[in-house]
Amino acid sequence: MTARIAALFRHPIKGFTPEKVKLAQLVAGGPFPGDRLYALEDGPSGFDPAAPAWITKQRFAVLAKIAEVAKAKTRLDDATGVLHASADGMPAFAGKLSEPQGRAAFAAWTTDLLGEAATGPLRLLDGGPSWRFLDHPLGHVSIINLASVRDLEQRVGRPLDPLRFRANLYVDGWPAWAENDWEGRPLALGAAKAKVFKTIVRCAAPDVNPDTAIRDADVPAALFDNYGHTLCGIYVQVTEGGVVREGDAVAAGAAVEPA
Repeated sequence: MTARIAALFRHPIKGFTPEKVKLAQLVAGGPFPGDRLYALEDGPSGFDPAAPAWITKQRFAVLAKIAEVAKAKTRLDDATGVLHASADGMPAFAGKLSEPQGRAAFAAWTTDLLGEAATGPLRLLDGGPSWRFLDHPLGHVSIINLASVRDLEQRVGRPLDPLRFRANLYVDGWPAWAENDWEGRPLALGAAKAKVFKTIVRCAAPDVNPDTAIRDADVPAALFDNYGHTLCGIYVQVTEGGVVREGDAVAAGAAVEPA
């Protein structure tokens, strides 16, 4: 079976709604386009937009920390630059996150939405054109093997929406958990090429049901109990740019022998 890209997703605001895209132009050494452009600071984080540096996700309003973040359904309109957000019992939000007043308005909207679940004060951070609020400073693009998720589902006896894992690429056709042994291997992703950087250690974010905003699973515990590890997914780094599309073939190259 040829492995293929089943879906591509970006997350314009760290921790908020995944947005499906049909294609992406990957750039060597760069992150997934439109991904983690903004992050909602939950209390002072120390982030300096003039000298951006990686900060742990625990300083932000993300699912690993606040399940109620999933109550917000967000969508960034590329044509207008306007972010649209909605949530049950809340007025609809629309504002340009590229503008300070738009970011302030979104922070106020989410303050009302999250209430006491957030430490606050909330502030939406923009790292600028070259910065991304990634979970790992060198984990540029994330990939989930759908066979691994299906295997975990069978072990725990319940469905698990793959979107819980908040990846950029979802691949179908690889053997379950094969990716755990691929550190350093080259990958062909459509017209692009990449190298596996590392496996992804899972935190509490996948515990949250993206539809209900309820923490209804313990994914790290399920991984450890069934496999003896808490890994699911891989980070890759793009080595040769190119367009990747839904349906494109993907292939893992041979392991690189150490020098």
